[in-house]
Amino acid sequence: MYERVALQIRSFAKVALAAKLDPFALAESINVRVLYLGDLTGLSESSRASLDVIDGWSGGSTQALEDGSHIVILNQRHSSGRQAATLMEEICHILFGHKPSMISAERIGGRSYNFSVEDEAYSVGAAALVPYQSLKSFLISGVSIRKIANHFGVTPSLIVYRAKGTGLGKFLT
Repeated sequence: MYERVALQIRSFAKVALAAKLDPFALAESINVRVLYLGDLTGLSESSRASLDVIDGWSGGSTQALEDGSHIVILNQRHSSGRQAATLMEEICHILFGHKPSMISAERIGGRSYNFSVEDEAYSVGAAALVPYQSLKSFLISGVSIRKIANHFGVTPSLIVYRAKGTGLGKFLT
């Protein structure tokens, strides 16, 4: 199911199967504005400090605003490849109509978490960024994980995730 939906997203974005999908261009085309944590004003220094760490929070999206648009906020400290994956996951949450998780100091980890919702958005987003057939072709041809990641604009860990999750792990070198 994830693969089929991911291909529909790529088709909507008019991106060839082996081409890089630019999630920032896709966001713009569906009325999603991308901001970075540093762009936010009025955030307390303690809140900013807890979010603005390299290994911490990756991003989040708003519910639909009055004009129907959304805002996605990304952690600017993350690599461009990680930002691409985070943005694509947030775009999928928006496309699927998922309700944003609730942030609360009383919750473990600071927010509510629905595994199936998060898994669906991340898995479809990852599949949209790195399509199965293209990944299979690259891996069978012996292209390195790093080169595949660079080609699709994602992290090597996302390539490994996709390979293992699609049964292509046996081709990893």
